Amino acid sequence: MEQFIIANLAPIMFGALVIFLLSGFPVAFSLAANGLFFGLVGIELGLLKPELLQALPNRIFGIMASENLLAIPFFTFMGLILERSGMAEDLLDTIGQLFGPIRGGVAYAVIFVGALLAATTGVVAASVISMGLISLPVMLRYGYDKRLASGVIAASGTLAQIIPPSLVLIVMADQLGKSVGDMYKAAFIPGLMLTAMYAGYVLAVSIFKPHHVPALPPEARNLSEPNGDSGATSLLLMVIGTVAVSYAFAWVWGASHPQLGKDELGVYAASAGVALAFAFALANRKFKLGLLSRMAEKVVFVLVPPLALIFLVLGTIFVGIATPTEGGGMGAMGAILLAMLNGRLSWSLLKQAMNSTTRLSCFVMFILIGSTVFALVFRGVDGDLWVEHLLTSLPGGVTGFLVVVNVMFFILAFFLDFFELAFILVPLVGPVANKLGIDLIWFGVLLGVNMQTSFMHPPFGFALFYLRSVAPKEVKTSDIYWGAIPFVVIQVIMVALIIMFPHLVSVEKKVDMNESIELKIDAPTGEAEPLQLPSGDAGKTDEDSTPELNFSTDSDADAKKK
Repeated sequence: MEQFIIANLAPIMFGALVIFLLSGFPVAFSLAANGLFFGLVGIELGLLKPELLQALPNRIFGIMASENLLAIPFFTFMGLILERSGMAEDLLDTIGQLFGPIRGGVAYAVIFVGALLAATTGVVAASVISMGLISLPVMLRYGYDKRLASGVIAASGTLAQIIPPSLVLIVMADQLGKSVGDMYKAAFIPGLMLTAMYAGYVLAVSIFKPHHVPALPPEARNLSEPNGDSGATSLLLMVIGTVAVSYAFAWVWGASHPQLGKDELGVYAASAGVALAFAFALANRKFKLGLLSRMAEKVVFVLVPPLALIFLVLGTIFVGIATPTEGGGMGAMGAILLAMLNGRLSWSLLKQAMNSTTRLSCFVMFILIGSTVFALVFRGVDGDLWVEHLLTSLPGGVTGFLVVVNVMFFILAFFLDFFELAFILVPLVGPVANKLGIDLIWFGVLLGVNMQTSFMHPPFGFALFYLRSVAPKEVKTSDIYWGAIPFVVIQVIMVALIIMFPHLVSVEKKVDMNESIELKIDAPTGEAEPLQLPSGDAGKTDEDSTPELNFSTDSDADAKKK
């Protein structure tokens, strides 16, 4: 029996962790208790040395000193402030009016605003609760299907999982040992594609079941002109002018700064176009020029503040001005300024946001400390080798590995949230993916899209719980669950698309800028003839007879060959 335990301690340890987690015991304490218990068992059986556990204090201090993890409280605080700053309410009202005349217009507005909130907050709870409070009653009032309305709101809120500045991408980058900025850049296109797929589903519903997504009635559209015109023409001209200014700026600035990358030039050009549009709208209101419709003016004043915040956070990261942690700090300050400008900043608001931020940050840190204890002992008993052998021996090679890992994450997402999955499983499968030659940035984005489903899984999806807490009584829990299923299917399709078309995740191949210099020493070999000294010169040195040592670099050697 003892020999069996010694030979299989790693799978026994992993199985015991699963039992701990399924029993409902807190995750952080399950991880730590499991690690310490099997550490003592390993020491007793002679598999481990007691000195192994002395590495724990250094590991814990390493977690506390991580700059990547410092971005989590910043982005959490920013999201919680924005949730109460009135920005989400203004966005939903304005975009809802913009898309109101078409079928499914409010649903499109929820998806679009969900993407904007995701790019500014990075917090799922803030997005789902805000849109649930504001848009769900409106959608129900005008005859939207309960299941569709619930599913759209929950799914749009989970876009904060994959669209930067996502908290899960910060954790993923930390666990895989990669740059948060690179992870953000790689996740941008999949996030936008997922948003488009949500909108495509609403479009399909509006075609095949138009009574589920009616247009807003004329009396509900309050941004039309006095003569009854919607003002869409003025808005369209405004958009065309903004795009033209952005392209012109990119052409001129790119010609004078050829060293700029496309992403940096795009950020600068978009910022210039949006800034000019805002200045034009401001001048139109100030001097009462009457050049813009009410719709166009309202859209500009509502959209520009969140777009400015996106530039402050993501733009500065993409162009290399700030690190993700510094971008999070600037975003938190920008959120405070927005709340102040909207007249909603108060001591009570700051206190609530700081309390919630502290609670979530402590939750993350405790899970990370527990996972560190577990990982230290698990690797000590060769658990990493067991996992590697298990996953590399799967049929199908890399494809088989990706399919099995994604199925495993999808199933465990029914019971665990994304923090727990990231801290428990990613450190186990990441080294295996690296050994198989899979780019870890690409792999992290793939798992991020997969773990997005953890918020949408009935019956334990957190986004469903958040929506249930604010939904009207006429919306049943079963409506929320059934409404989430089509969007879970869409997320699974997105995972499959990333596996089949890897180039959807833009992974830049970095050039190693560290100069590699090889020192070559040409010295006589042991087969050379012994040194002959003239008679009578014994004990004397002869400079001419000293072996010549030639020091050169690769470049020098190449020059001599030429």
